[in-house]
Amino acid sequence: MNYSDLTRVMRKLALEAGDAIMEIYDSKDFAEFEVKTKSDASPVTAADEAADALISAGLREAFPDVTLVTEEQADSHENRAGTFLIVDPLDGTKEFIKRRGDFTVNIAYVESGVPTRGVVYAPARGRLFYTNGVGHSVEETGPFSKDTPGETTPIRVNEPDNARLMVVASKSHRDEATDDYIAKYEVADMKSAGSSLKFCLLATGEADLYPRLGRTMEWDTAAGHAVLGGAGGHVVRFDDHTALAYGKEGYANPFFIAYAPGVDLKPA
Repeated sequence: MNYSDLTRVMRKLALEAGDAIMEIYDSKDFAEFEVKTKSDASPVTAADEAADALISAGLREAFPDVTLVTEEQADSHENRAGTFLIVDPLDGTKEFIKRRGDFTVNIAYVESGVPTRGVVYAPARGRLFYTNGVGHSVEETGPFSKDTPGETTPIRVNEPDNARLMVVASKSHRDEATDDYIAKYEVADMKSAGSSLKFCLLATGEADLYPRLGRTMEWDTAAGHAVLGGAGGHVVRFDDHTALAYGKEGYANPFFIAYAPGVDLKPA
């Protein structure tokens, strides 16, 4: 794999998908668009489908020999490989439907169970994050050109103060179990965010800890995980604090904790 080509293609496709999503999001007919329900009871919209078609076609053209797994194509969930591309074309569909802006385009590359490359684009927020080499993540400043990257700033996790932690939690999936776990820490500030933006807030040092005690799939987390990893952060299983691995059967995640090194993790 040529990693420079991979970054270039993933970045461009994420921006193009973001444009397709925002065309619907900003439409005067937004209130009338159809929300369908998938077999797992999660919502899907024309924006999810348009972004998925664009990204999938682009990845298959650029990397025809690499296995592709994407949320919106159920037959791709049967694909098994140690190295693969994984896509959530619109992460945070509920945030999109409610017009809250916290939705992202997620594209990641997984090698031997580890997401090593990823791009997270939040088109309504104008924020673009991606890995730009091993152990190196950046945030690019807009306006964004599809073909020419703009100014980028290296991002790095915060050095946490365990007496004053900054915590981020899900906006749409917050529950009592999550609150009970957060209560084990000394928290100075609590933020709510949707989609994989939570990983990016850790990666930029805007938060120290993100516990997720709820259902997620690998396409929800892989790109954000890669960005966080490139900024020096970690993602571990909630139950035993071992590294969260990818390529699992069914692509379902266990509960997990994302955090900046230095956080004194509490037991489950």
